[in-house]
Parts: sequence; structure tokens; C-alpha cells
Amino acid sequence: MGKKIYVGNLPFTATSESLSEVFGAYGAVDSSKIITDRDTGRSKGFGFIEMSDSAAADTAIEKLNGSDLGGRSLTVNEARPMEKREGGFSGGRGGNGGNRDRDSRQSGGRW
Repeated sequence: MGKKIYVGNLPFTATSESLSEVFGAYGAVDSSKIITDRDTGRSKGFGFIEMSDSAAADTAIEKLNGSDLGGRSLTVNEARPMEKREGGFSGGRGGNGGNRDRDSRQSGGRW
């Protein structure tokens, strides 16, 4: 079973390809993804690497954590599962607040 690796503090110039090259020095990279902002398409400064060889992944984590890439000190560790998000904006309208005009017509114009 392979490992998913979190890579943080990436320079905004980093690409998935350049990340694959850096990690490829330690073993075969199965996938590489830099996380981007949904609206702007700009890098959020972190990404993930997947390596099928766990020993190679451990070596890459050990050697690359704290190393310099594009003038930035990388944060590299085994990725943790994404935490479930709670609460937040649901995007819907709550209650009866959205249709006051219609409600007031039905009641004769009085609140």
C-alpha cells in the first residue's frame, strides 16, 4: 500500500510536474497535484504526492521536509485524512424570510 504525502509552503511557481521531479529522485511518483483556488486558479501553496513504495515515500518525507524549493522551506509529511467539515453556510434560504412580498399580499398588506 502506498502513501499520500502532504507538501506545504510551496512557491507559487511550482507545478505538479516540478513536484513530481523533486519526489521522483526518491522513487516512482504515482500522482502529483497542487491545490489551486477554485475562483482564481492560483496555487494555494500546497499539494499532494502519491508514491506506491512506502519506504521510498518515507525517505522522501525525511529528506525533503525542511528542504529549499524556490527559496521556500518545504513542509513535507504523511497526509492525514481530510477532516469532516461541520456547520458553515448551507447556501439555502432559511425560514419564511425570503418571500415577504407574497406573504404581505396574502395578509392584506399588513405585517
